[in-house]
Amino acid sequence: MPKKKSSGFNIISGDSTTHGGYYTGTLNLSNLSSVLIDGEEARIDLGLIHAKSRVERGIKFSGDPADTPAGKEYWVVWVAIDRNEQGSYYAGAAACPMRIDREARRGWKNLADHVNRMDDALKRRIRLDQLGTTERQALKNLLQENDEAMWLNSPTELKNVLGEK
Repeated sequence: MPKKKSSGFNIISGDSTTHGGYYTGTLNLSNLSSVLIDGEEARIDLGLIHAKSRVERGIKFSGDPADTPAGKEYWVVWVAIDRNEQGSYYAGAAACPMRIDREARRGWKNLADHVNRMDDALKRRIRLDQLGTTERQALKNLLQENDEAMWLNSPTELKNVLGEK
């Protein structure tokens, strides 16, 4: 039986103590969540992490936006959680678009952009400037309703980007 080729992309659990070396190129997703924004509605959908969310199932994706001209726009927001002396907080958040035409069963997303935005969130960066006012409000509402204490403990930068001055 032929040996399966390794992709070089590993997901490890949060209890790992690895640091470079053998596990170089690994990614710890234990403190990462994914949010799907559909217009005025935002909801946590962990299926997005593996491209198996409810809206992605049964869709053939292309890297060319011209392949999905009539698609509906969705936003994926990667949210990293961290902890400090005051407790847990939303440490990083980054958004990227995707377009889905349910009727044609076709979709568009830039996979490299999704991976880069996921990396931004994991590195505790706030990258939400592409979101419109409606999407920002939906995300803000979800984060506040999900855990008010985490929202209050989150960085001022996140609150400012989402419209709380």
